[in-house]
Amino acid sequence: MRELILLRHAHAEPALPGQSDFDRPLAPHGQAEAEAAGRWIKDQRLIPDRVLCSPARRTRETLEAVLATTGYVEQRLEQAIYEATAGTLIGLADAHRDVDRLLLLGHNPGLEQLAALLHSGSTSDYRGMPTGSVVVLTFAEDGPIEPGAASLSAFWWP
Repeated sequence: MRELILLRHAHAEPALPGQSDFDRPLAPHGQAEAEAAGRWIKDQRLIPDRVLCSPARRTRETLEAVLATTGYVEQRLEQAIYEATAGTLIGLADAHRDVDRLLLLGHNPGLEQLAALLHSGSTSDYRGMPTGSVVVLTFAEDGPIEPGAASLSAFWWP
C-alpha cells in the first residue's frame, strides 16, 4: 500500500429514545458533508482501490454519498472498524497491503488516533478529525505500516 485514506463519517443525527448508536442516520447537513468529501476525493484524484467501512448506518450512508460522486469501487463492511482502537485499524490496513490506495471509513477516536500514530508514532499527539474529514497518509513503496512510518500528505474537512 502506498496511500491510506481515513474518512470520518459525516455528521449524524442524535440517537432517538430507544435507538442504538449503531443505527443513527446522517443529518441533512451530514449528507452535504459526505457529498463534499466525495467531490474533494475525486478532485484530488484519490479514488481508492478498496474501501473498508464500518457497518454503522452513518458510515454506510457516508460511503454511499462519497461513491455516488467518485464512482463505485471494491467495498467491504468491516465490523471491527466500529469502536476500533488505532491498533485494530493498523491491523486492518496491514491486512489489505495488496492495494495501492485503501480508504478506511469509520469513527473517532479511533481514526484520529490512527492518523497520529502512523504519522508521529504516538496516539497522544492527535488534534482531532471533524465529521466528514479526510486524512491522507503516504507510505514508502512497500514500506511497513507501523507507528511513525507515514507522512501526512493531506488533511481536508468540509
